[in-house]
Amino acid sequence: MSRIHATMATAAVAVLALAGCAASGSDAGDSSATTDGGSGITELRLGVTTQPATLDPAGGAWGARSAFYQAAYDTLIRQTADGELEPMIASGWELSEDSLTLTLTIQDGITFTDGTDLTSEDVVASLQRFKDGTSENAGDLADVSEITAIDDYTVELTLSAPNPAILYMLSRTAGLVASADAIDEGVDLATETVGSGPYILDTAATVSGSSYVYTANPDYWAPELQNFETLVINVYDEQTAALNAIKGGDIDVARLTSNSNIPEIEASGWSVVGNELDVFGLQLYDRGGEMSEALGDVRVRQAINYAFDKEAMLQALESGYGTVTAQVFPSTSEAFDPALDEYYTYDPEKALELMAEAGYADGLELSMMSTALLPDALYTLIAQQLAEIGITAVYTDPGANLFADLLAPKFPAAYFGLERNTDWQLIQFALAPTATFNPFHYEDPQVNEYIETIQYGDAETQAATAAELNAYIVEQAWFAPFYTVQGSVAVSPDFTVDMLVSNYLPAVYDIAAA
Repeated sequence: MSRIHATMATAAVAVLALAGCAASGSDAGDSSATTDGGSGITELRLGVTTQPATLDPAGGAWGARSAFYQAAYDTLIRQTADGELEPMIASGWELSEDSLTLTLTIQDGITFTDGTDLTSEDVVASLQRFKDGTSENAGDLADVSEITAIDDYTVELTLSAPNPAILYMLSRTAGLVASADAIDEGVDLATETVGSGPYILDTAATVSGSSYVYTANPDYWAPELQNFETLVINVYDEQTAALNAIKGGDIDVARLTSNSNIPEIEASGWSVVGNELDVFGLQLYDRGGEMSEALGDVRVRQAINYAFDKEAMLQALESGYGTVTAQVFPSTSEAFDPALDEYYTYDPEKALELMAEAGYADGLELSMMSTALLPDALYTLIAQQLAEIGITAVYTDPGANLFADLLAPKFPAAYFGLERNTDWQLIQFALAPTATFNPFHYEDPQVNEYIETIQYGDAETQAATAAELNAYIVEQAWFAPFYTVQGSVAVSPDFTVDMLVSNYLPAVYDIAAA
């Protein structure tokens, strides 16, 4: 989504091209981008695949939905395309030697779109609402025990335990700041925006769930980050509609959820930029066997890992744009061990042996989520390979309740993408007992010990322990990863995009007219 995301996260689901882009004057159709004198493009039409559950930052999400929030709200800290953390609302910060006190200096002179000045009061209110809110990432501030306005432009965060990724978290959903006055006055932030960001939601022109229209904030304090007069975010939650948008020239820049169309896109004069951020495969959520007793047996989880021909799946589903893996930690992490990628080879016979040892020689049924966002071929391939080791996949499509049902939890396992940025973010996102994408809150004393050591250790200790943690969860088959996929964004010749190293949707500031 996750970067599912759980851009997932996001969320983060990915396999078929649900959205693309068209160039002005290309064979795919004429771009309707507004121009000034036939040259200066003043409108961006951005195609995404997931609509926001709410526009309220307190319930916000990142990954595939980040643009909805970045458009209207600034974050305390800004992450540049290359991953550097720079001042935004916070002009500076200081972390105490014990890493338990973070002091933020707030910029003077920033105003919200309701005309009020942005001060420490707004920052405190927004951080507390997020911590107490409904966002799937609310756990990002779980270690923050107290949020205090020291004066009008100084905020102090007291942590109950060190959070190695706290600054990074404040560059994303947790760091979005809304007007405290608007909150106090009962403005419905689920459908309206009152932020200090580069754009303002045009509620009259917006069709919820389909097309969100934003106009430039005339009083924006950082005009160098405001590249268009109008930003339109179109949601394509069904593959046919998205492909029609590509052919009709209805979008300019778009997230691709499959790489199979890249050669065709590039041959049409478009460019494709991307990164290998998320890892995709089966998320074996119910490791305690609460809903599926079989998944509580490590031998069954290991059997599932041996069941898949990952190389063939990467070629069939992603045209080879990606890297086969058996681990959820990325290759950029010091926890990553190339040898672990050979831990589970494609070996159905070994899988059958493990199934028999676990008492499932006659097979079992496994309930899993499916979604119309992804092609039937994906679910057919998964079901076929599981069937070879005696597991019958039983799919249910939760429709628009995809994320809610996953996190309820209603499924012991699911094909999904796992967002990976910093090691600590991954731990807090998917491994810790309280992690959002650990919906059964499964915990293992050994994993808990590793997490505590990473949290309190110095840099050398953190790196060594993360490597031990990675090896352990591979051996214990907490997941059944298939591959990392090149997260791709298709770009019209009329536009340029700088991809973020930490998200598969670029920041709205990093998209500009060519």
